[in-house]
Amino acid sequence: MKEVQQIALRAAGVLALFAFLGTALVAITYEGTKEQIAENKRLSLLKSLGQLVPDTQYENDLLEERRTLPAAPLLGTSKPSFAYLAKQHGAVHTVLLTPTTEAGYSGTINLLVAIRADGSLVGTRVLNHTETPGLGDLIDIKKSDWIRSFDNRSLENLTQQQWKVKKDGGIFDQFTGATITPRAVVGAVHNSLLYFKQHREQLLQSHAEAEKNKEERP
Repeated sequence: MKEVQQIALRAAGVLALFAFLGTALVAITYEGTKEQIAENKRLSLLKSLGQLVPDTQYENDLLEERRTLPAAPLLGTSKPSFAYLAKQHGAVHTVLLTPTTEAGYSGTINLLVAIRADGSLVGTRVLNHTETPGLGDLIDIKKSDWIRSFDNRSLENLTQQQWKVKKDGGIFDQFTGATITPRAVVGAVHNSLLYFKQHREQLLQSHAEAEKNKEERP
């Protein structure tokens, strides 16, 4: 009996050792790559920002001068998100929001929505998604031009009913065999414009103005 217990203890010890070594290896790998992962994410975001607002159209550092927004149902966020401010001659002319929708067919879709000061859309890009290849992934600019159908749209030049896919009586195309994904994106972009309309004054403040206003509040 003691011999069986000793064998079991040795086996447990070996397993524990392998578990420890595996955890340590994962931790070491993460520590060695996390900076590169963060840099890759930064470069990917910059690329998406540049597709909507070329660096010739702003004078500030978009990643540095960003606004932290509280969780907001219209942005689909349960945690704070970021808004990036593009400025020329000290004035904010474009606000880039980062809404999220959970209404995609395969889960979360993260978007970048660029809105001019007058409330019209510069355009939209998909930052991340897990939609079905060949169907839902047509929301990605690398797969199709569908996402460009938002360019220059606004709450003023489309009615609320038009802010839907054609199957629901709107003007935006759905994909053959995949209506859920484009419906989710259209809804998220429309909600982003509604959010901008509600918070336009605050969003168009420069970072310095926003900080000054915080200090002046009682």
